[in-house]
Amino acid sequence: MTRRFVAYLLAGGAAALLNLSSRFVFAHWFNYPVSIVLAFLVGLICGFVLMRWLVFDGAAKSAARQIPLYLLVNLLALAQTLCVSLIFARWVIPSLGLAIGPEGPAHLIGILVPVVTSYFGHKYLTFR
Repeated sequence: MTRRFVAYLLAGGAAALLNLSSRFVFAHWFNYPVSIVLAFLVGLICGFVLMRWLVFDGAAKSAARQIPLYLLVNLLALAQTLCVSLIFARWVIPSLGLAIGPEGPAHLIGILVPVVTSYFGHKYLTFR
C-alpha cells in the first residue's frame, strides 16, 4: 500500500468513526434512514478537512473547486452507504438470526463499502 492510501484509510477511519457514532445520537430524534444521512454529513465535513490537508495535499488548491467535486464523489458514497445499510438491516442480518440489533452492524458495513470507490474518486477527481 502507498503512504497516501494508508493516510486515506486513517483519515477516512476518523471520519467514519464520527459518522457511525453520530448516527446513534441522531437516532434519538430521527428514523434510521434520516439518521444515516445526517451522520453521513458529519463524516463528510470531517473527511473533507482531513483529506484536503493530510492526504491529498489539497490545501494549496482552490477549495471552491474541490468542494463540489468532493460532494459529487460522496453522493455516490452516500447512495452506496444507504442502500447497503438498509439491505443489511432489513434483510441480511435478521435472516442470520443474530441476537444483536441489526442497525449498528448494518451501518458499519454500509460505511465500509464505498472506501475504494471514494479513494479513486478523490484521487483522480476531487484533489487532482
